[in-house]
Amino acid sequence: MGAARPAELLEVAVGVVRSAAATAHRMWGEGVAAVATKSTATDVVTAADRAVEQQVTGELRRLRPGDAVLGEEYGEGPPAAAGGVRWIVDPIDGTVNYLYGLPYHAVSLAAEVDGRVVAGVVRNIATGDEWTATLGGGAYRAGRRLRGSAETDFGQALVATGFGYDPARRAHQARVVAELIPHVRDIRRLGAAALDLCLAAEGRVDVYYEKGLAVWDMAAGALVAAEAGLRVTGLRGSAPGPDMLVAAPSALYDALHDRLADLDASGGP
Repeated sequence: MGAARPAELLEVAVGVVRSAAATAHRMWGEGVAAVATKSTATDVVTAADRAVEQQVTGELRRLRPGDAVLGEEYGEGPPAAAGGVRWIVDPIDGTVNYLYGLPYHAVSLAAEVDGRVVAGVVRNIATGDEWTATLGGGAYRAGRRLRGSAETDFGQALVATGFGYDPARRAHQARVVAELIPHVRDIRRLGAAALDLCLAAEGRVDVYYEKGLAVWDMAAGALVAAEAGLRVTGLRGSAPGPDMLVAAPSALYDALHDRLADLDASGGP
């Protein structure tokens, strides 16, 4: 099956994500525990991560056979046909929050065509809050179009960020935070990149940055942020990626970008 219009892909994504979030919520209610670790001993995966990704993959293959699927837990299946769709899924973004019962974890699903994300949805498993976007069609939550923060003073900006699991990387990121925090209102580390991007899109935090994100961490959330009018980039003209993602409204972007560049926020391990 070839590519569909972004609105059609979003409709598929929303249905799949709502069902997947319900499964994750039910499994949490039944009791959740870490079943394995990934990059480090603190980087956990639960049975729910695996079950939800399998559910999402199975449903996408039923609804849109021929599309490719890239997931955090099981990697990538067969490639899509030329010009086709690749789905990018993070079954539970914020697994540690999920494990501890903190209500800040989400299912994230994006549809990519020819290397460009054209539709995405992020749904908070605990609260049911849901953010959606299509390329060129805007970003929304609960029917309200999102416009990002109206703050113009970087010194009053509430900054969201996150940390990696490798101790050496965390040490570098902590040094960046220590140098940044005197220059902003405050910093929040909430623990789920997809949701951080959506909160920035909504203006519930003013800006967001993080080093070390994988494509599934940011695919849907970055589209939501960009469609809300935020600039979503890497540092020094690069695209957003593992080295750095910066998301900020235009009035705050230069101050955040330049401070992070001066602090070598994309450097270190």
